[in-house]
Amino acid sequence: MKRNPIVGEGTSLHEWQGSRHLAAVDSVDILDLVPPGSRAVVIAPHPDDEVLGCGGLLQGLAAAGRTLQLISVTDGSASHPGSERWPVERLSVVRPQESAEALRRLGLPMHQLQWLRGGFPDTRVAARESMLCDYLTRYLQADDVIFTTWREDGHSDHEAVGRASVEAARRVGAICHELPVWTWHWATPEDALVPWERARKILLSPEQIARKRHAVHAFASQLEGDPEAGLAPVLAPYVIDRLLQPFEVVFL
Repeated sequence: MKRNPIVGEGTSLHEWQGSRHLAAVDSVDILDLVPPGSRAVVIAPHPDDEVLGCGGLLQGLAAAGRTLQLISVTDGSASHPGSERWPVERLSVVRPQESAEALRRLGLPMHQLQWLRGGFPDTRVAARESMLCDYLTRYLQADDVIFTTWREDGHSDHEAVGRASVEAARRVGAICHELPVWTWHWATPEDALVPWERARKILLSPEQIARKRHAVHAFASQLEGDPEAGLAPVLAPYVIDRLLQPFEVVFL
């Protein structure tokens, strides 16, 4: 699949708000997606993708008492290449801490949350995709409902994690749903490359959106660039705005 690289400001929130395809997407009840007795497993390429992609979903599932497992594939330590302010050694410690604070801000029961950290190398997951698939297979169960990044999301780690998750789910007989994250940046509102026929909206309340916004702002490292290294913030305001619409989208 050909797509735009993740550069510049990408497609604006205003453009997405005018999308005919997006407006036509039906909503789905998260309690139908994750029925009683099933465990929801969120597989995030980096510490923050679980909040950016499905922070509202997580709130709803936690409020309903569903069992939650989070698998953080990498530690996100390659987000600021060449930065003296945010070197790999600092990020490898800070980013998981930011993720924990963000989940706390979402109101998740941290004492009950099952959280695995895969330790795979940030930006190089594709080279270890087979290993990741084997790793995930060990921890997944047949009655799990998995949420992960879309296999065509436009970031190599997101795509590799998506592919590995889908295959691991197939091996154990679990259900796997995919989430667009960087798709909102490179895709166009009527883009035929986006699988609109598989898309469903998870509607969010104003309170859930506010909690998600508060959680996103726990990722201080991603809100800061490093001008000396020529790095803009990963989570610039226009990126955050696109991810804080009154719904989240899942590809079934």
